[in-house]
Amino acid sequence: MPGAFAPETGDASFTSSHYEDGRPRQNLRHGIDQRTPCDSRRPRAIPAHWEGDLLFGSPNSQIATLVERHTRYVMLVRVASKDTETVVNALIKHAGKLPQELYRSLTWDRGKEMADHKRFTVTTDIRGYFCDPQHPWQRGSNENANGLLRQYFRKD
Repeated sequence: MPGAFAPETGDASFTSSHYEDGRPRQNLRHGIDQRTPCDSRRPRAIPAHWEGDLLFGSPNSQIATLVERHTRYVMLVRVASKDTETVVNALIKHAGKLPQELYRSLTWDRGKEMADHKRFTVTTDIRGYFCDPQHPWQRGSNENANGLLRQYFRKD
């Protein structure tokens, strides 16, 4: 199938199949099950592994939430719009503020805002992973932080 994931090359791309609303379905190379063995056996024992999501408030207000899995430290990144270029640029800029030892991987959901995840990985040297579809609990620390932030950043 043209445009589909090619396991022999290790390349990720959009498949030719689409969701019912016409959005392209992503087929990503680094699923959450492909994290390194030490991450999956002792998921919170090693610092520098982050979970992220894009939190939407009122129209035209978005915040990227990043939670470090070991310490549960939360960072908020203001994002001007929800398109992939803006989100990835904001994450790249933010990643440059931290030492490499404190930012080794980022697990995100499968939202279209991270469609340009390859550029993020190449630019920052931070490995990106993605949750399974409709499995937000695979980023439990981030989902909990988002729930707490909703008290102050309401969707109107």
